[in-house]
Amino acid sequence: MRLSRFALHLAAALLLSSGSVVHLAHAVPAAASAATPLVIGESFVIDSQALQEKRHINVYMARAWDTPPDAPLPVLYMPDGGVAEDFLHVAGLLQVSVANGTMRPFMLVGMQNTQRRRDLTGPTENAQDRKIAPVVGGASAYRAFIRDELMPEVRRRYRTTGETAIVGESLAGLFVVETYLLEPQLFDHYLAFDPSLWWNHGALPRQAAALLEKGAPGKHSLYLASSSEAGIAIEVQRLSEVLQKQAPPGLQWHLEKMPEESHGTIYHPAALRAFRTVFKPQGAASQ
Repeated sequence: MRLSRFALHLAAALLLSSGSVVHLAHAVPAAASAATPLVIGESFVIDSQALQEKRHINVYMARAWDTPPDAPLPVLYMPDGGVAEDFLHVAGLLQVSVANGTMRPFMLVGMQNTQRRRDLTGPTENAQDRKIAPVVGGASAYRAFIRDELMPEVRRRYRTTGETAIVGESLAGLFVVETYLLEPQLFDHYLAFDPSLWWNHGALPRQAAALLEKGAPGKHSLYLASSSEAGIAIEVQRLSEVLQKQAPPGLQWHLEKMPEESHGTIYHPAALRAFRTVFKPQGAASQ
């Protein structure tokens, strides 16, 4: 095929650069740079006396562009907080939410699991419950670890405001609700998504009225979310009916029904709504 005059001029331009011929031989590829670890946040280990084992803790600071690097932060504690668990996606959600101004700056403290089903469950009289793991019913010891070992260590290592929260889904959500009912003063905010309130024949919703009467008054928030998982949604609804009748003074509570979500998909969208509601910047309207 005959080349046009424009094509010939273009070819000549490509071959000549400042009077020098451009060699068309195969280029030798540059040596690839060595890969390095991608680091987000930091981690430390606690040798827990309450649990009789070492526990790995992950920490991420979600700061706004104008947050001073030494400014104290409120702390969000999270079971299921390993890098291979929920730490990365929740840290990312905090960072983007802080950056776009829909929530306040926060520190995320993730607790990596060793025996998840042991730590996140209370006692049970249900034989089927006891089949889910070799050991269950360790929530009391896990709570002691958080209260007496982890929280003091976080305060020692970092500048914190004193405001605290805890978030969890499924069995971790069960732990969050149980902690609020048994020890409401431990955190300021409790966020539970699709909590496994079926545990022990639905004992927590059935005991909620009596437990709420025993609780000390105080300003707290409780955010519940439920998915299309019928066995969970019905128990969350039962708990909400108790709260409607006798929520203690000072408790701000909310139930977000999300039937469009499954048990496997609810965490991220529920967390987005919860963070915008519970942790919204001062003076911001509710989302």
